[in-house]
Amino acid sequence: MPAKIYRPAKTAMQSGKAKTQNWVLEFDQERPRVIDSIMGYTGSGDMRQQLRLSFETRELAEGYAQREGIEFRVIEPKEATRKSVSYTDNFKFTRTQPWTH
Repeated sequence: MPAKIYRPAKTAMQSGKAKTQNWVLEFDQERPRVIDSIMGYTGSGDMRQQLRLSFETRELAEGYAQREGIEFRVIEPKEATRKSVSYTDNFKFTRTQPWTH
């Protein structure tokens, strides 16, 4: 069963970077999810979908997958680029667009 190894991105709900330093190994979906006709719950017979392993480094995650014979792919993290913006830039003479309310 194939798996993916990635480093999670920061949540959009907060500005902090908690839980983004570790690498995660997750298994891909093997069977489609089914909807229970009586209760409307979504379920699956695939237990590996619930498994999420966390590692300190990418090498540890890859080593674990190779030792256990798990087929995997690595998704490289995309680093956020921060643009520094200052309030005083709104009033510069070199501004390309006029500042209005």
